[in-house]
Amino acid sequence: MNLASELQQGITALKLKISPRDRQRLLDYLALLQKWNKVYNLTAMREPEKMVSHHLLDSLAVVPHITAHHILDVGSGAGLPGIPMAIARGEWRVTLLDSNHKKAAFLKQAAIELKLTNVNVCCERVEVWQPEQKFDLIISRAFSDLPEFVALSKHLLTESGRFAAMKGIYPHEEIAQLPDGYHLERVIPLKIPGHKVQRHLVMVKA
Repeated sequence: MNLASELQQGITALKLKISPRDRQRLLDYLALLQKWNKVYNLTAMREPEKMVSHHLLDSLAVVPHITAHHILDVGSGAGLPGIPMAIARGEWRVTLLDSNHKKAAFLKQAAIELKLTNVNVCCERVEVWQPEQKFDLIISRAFSDLPEFVALSKHLLTESGRFAAMKGIYPHEEIAQLPDGYHLERVIPLKIPGHKVQRHLVMVKA
């Protein structure tokens, strides 16, 4: 199966509607990631087939569970999950935050080449960053454990906003250590097409 077919089957399994143009943009993003990965080591994964399930579909799996429109991806790294989310939902405004200059350079170039007008890139440490506007949703895929993620980025969340942490197995210990004033809203099991490991989306609010 080629990459386009694998991606389409995964999108169908996730019950998402993504236009042919945006499906191509997802594949173009994957090609950019492969190209830059040779120099910048953005991800340990090298096989394009695995990147479809482990990166693209893994990121897209959270889309049906999100209602916010002003989103921050903390520790975005190679742009995951922020870039696939921004491609899938053009009405969302997605900020990609990473303190690594090489990764931020890739993110900026990807946003330009993919013509992602709804994406903003910022190279700052999350705990010291002070943007003009706060976010309705702050998401992270591989930034840190749940308590640290909330503690370092809580000043960036609106009063009614939510944290969304992408995790593997159900993180019982991390949930038990949430900072005072924050509680678990729900944990959503995610089924990633082509990916057999456990995945959960942990939703936290004040």
